[in-house]
This record gives sequence, C-alpha cells and structure tokens, in this order.
Amino acid sequence: MDLDVFIDRHRASWQRLEQLVKRSGRLSGAEADELIELYQRVTTHLSVVRSQTPDPATVERLSSLVAQARSKLTGTHTPAWQIFTKFFTHRLPAAIYLGWRWWVPAGIAFYLLSGIMAAWIASNPDVQATIAAPDELREMTKVGGGYESYYSSDPAGSFAAKVWTNNAWVSATCLLLGVLFAIPPIYLLFTNAVSLAVGLGLMFGAGRGPEFLGLLAPHGLLELTAVFVAAGIGMRLGWQVIDPGKRTRTAALAAEGRSVVAVALGLVVVLLVSGVLEGFVTPSGLPTWARVGIGAVAEILFLLYVFVIGRRAARQGETGDVDASEREDVAPTSV
Repeated sequence: MDLDVFIDRHRASWQRLEQLVKRSGRLSGAEADELIELYQRVTTHLSVVRSQTPDPATVERLSSLVAQARSKLTGTHTPAWQIFTKFFTHRLPAAIYLGWRWWVPAGIAFYLLSGIMAAWIASNPDVQATIAAPDELREMTKVGGGYESYYSSDPAGSFAAKVWTNNAWVSATCLLLGVLFAIPPIYLLFTNAVSLAVGLGLMFGAGRGPEFLGLLAPHGLLELTAVFVAAGIGMRLGWQVIDPGKRTRTAALAAEGRSVVAVALGLVVVLLVSGVLEGFVTPSGLPTWARVGIGAVAEILFLLYVFVIGRRAARQGETGDVDASEREDVAPTSV
C-alpha cells in the first residue's frame, strides 16, 4: 500500500472528523450521525495503517484523533469525588426528605405506643410479674444491673461494631422487605416499640426511669430516627405495590427501589455514628447532661441535614433516584 496515496485519499475525512471533535457546544443530530460514521471510518483507517505500513507519525495522528472522537461520543468521566459529594449533598438528603410523610408519622406512632405501654407496665406490678420473676426484675433494674451494665458489657470498640451491625441489619430489613406490602417494617417497628416499652416500664416501676433515659438518649435519639427513616421509606416502597399511581407498577418499584438503595447506603453512615455514641459516649463517665447533650446535638444535626439540605435538593428537582443517563429507557405513554 502506498502510504502517501492513502493519506491523500482520506485526508478530507480526517480533517472533517477533527472539525467535529473540536466543535464547542452540542452537535446537531446530523452532525452527531456524521461523527459516528467518521469515527468508525477513521478507526478502520488506523487499523489498516498499523497492519500494512505502520508509519509512526500517521499512527500517532490517527490514534489521537480516534481517542478524541471516542471521548466526544461517550462524554467525559465524572470524577469519583464529585459523585461522592453529590450523593451526600443532594441524592441522599433529598431521598430522606421526600419520605418524611412516612417516617415522621411512623416515629410519632412509635413513641406514643412505647409511652402508653411503658406507663401501663410501670403502674401494674402484676404485669411486671408476667415479664420476669421478682429476683430477675431486681437484678435488671438495680444500680449497675442488667439494663445499665449492658452498655459496658464489651470493650467500647467491639460493642460499637456489634451495635452498628445489628442496627444496620434491622434497617436493611425494613428497607428491602418493605416491598412486601409494607408489612415487615410495621412489624419490626411494633416489636421494637414493645421492647423499649418493657425496659422503660420496668425501670420507671423501680424508680430509676430518669437514669434509664439518661442511658438511652445519647445514642437512642439518632438510632431510633434512623430506624424510623428505614421503616418509613420501606413502607413507601411497599405502597408502590398497592398504588403505583400513573406509573406502571414495575416503573414505580424501579424508581423507588433505587432511592431505597441510596437511603440504605446513607443510613450505614448514620448508624455508624449512633454505634460510636452507644459504644463510647453512653457508658462513659461524663455527667448525664453532657452525654444527653451530645446525643441531642447529633440528632439536631441530622434533622437539619434532612430538612434544610434535603429540602433544598428536592426543590432543585432531586428525587434520590440516579441520574437520567443511568436509568433505563422508557417508551412514551398516554396519560
């Protein structure tokens, strides 16, 4: 093959591809089609030159041109740090914020149920007797007893890791199994409300309620809020099975499911903070007001994150779903 003749024959195609590659702004539909056609043609030219007359200068020129055309066609890669930042500043807080009509009522119902049951248990010795034998009740509620010693039963780091794993599992169960008509999240909320009510009722019945609250509040405020979020978002997912609205049930579940994944990843971080508080702050020698204050600050920061940053992101159009370019293609439907 005569290289000079080959270059002269295809120079116009190469120059036109270079023009399209260097064009600023968006290409028209015809120009985009032309870019694809020329990219494929010049790729073939590069292969021919490499195999028959591998002139270094020509190979370098065509390789660079093909690489630039490929970049123009596929777009630039978004840096990982930008994806990470956008997730925590837009996608995650918006997903949690948009589900507040589910998880806030769930939290209110949880506290009401726990409070009513705890008051009933605390004021009825007969009910307390059905929970455990008198000796066991005294052992659980005494100073340094079962409820109090639980938080220092293991080294702080190990205890924090165990708590984190358990809470992450409960939250993941609420989120992922919510698709079963929202029944699993409701059941898990109910069983946890009963468990909390038993502890509160027994400790208040023994006259040590404030001490028990002082142990719960440092980590419990944020921990329970994370569970409420998981349950609420899980119930919203389950509702899509019952009433998907104008979308098909498959499309509704796909969109909500992607938001659920975002919330699940975010709650891992929230529950890690809660686990650290439970492992290091709750059993610490700090005065009660300091421990409760730390827990309250963590809770307030989380709520501000959701209702300020999340609300702003939602108003900007963020839904917690992935970017449009990463979603499945959909066919138009009539309304």
